[in-house]
Amino acid sequence: ALTFVALGQKASYFYMPGDLVSADVQPGQRIRLGGIVEKGSIVRGQDAAVTFAVTDTAETVKVTYKGILPDLFREEQGVITEGSFGPDGGFVADSVLAKHDENYMPREVADSLKEKGLWQHNE
Repeated sequence: ALTFVALGQKASYFYMPGDLVSADVQPGQRIRLGGIVEKGSIVRGQDAAVTFAVTDTAETVKVTYKGILPDLFREEQGVITEGSFGPDGGFVADSVLAKHDENYMPREVADSLKEKGLWQHNE
């Protein structure tokens, strides 16, 4: 029983921005947010702080992150963030993963991007 409780507390659910409209995500609840980095949304601040928007073209979520971004992080590329919504409604990420194709991207992210016509895979 303790194992299930511990695993339940560590689990983070995956959402695209459009999924959040109907989801019951509470402030402080840890989730994974994935989608495309919206063009023109990256704003770099002081002390490695950055804000950007994650979109699935239906909805957009503003993300705040403090840290070093992955080399593959850029506008109009796939991204997965982990973190939670703060009391003000903004998403605060503590982890950012930039992915360039489905070989390195979790299946649920790649499938969701393909369903929405956002997949930009060069074959």
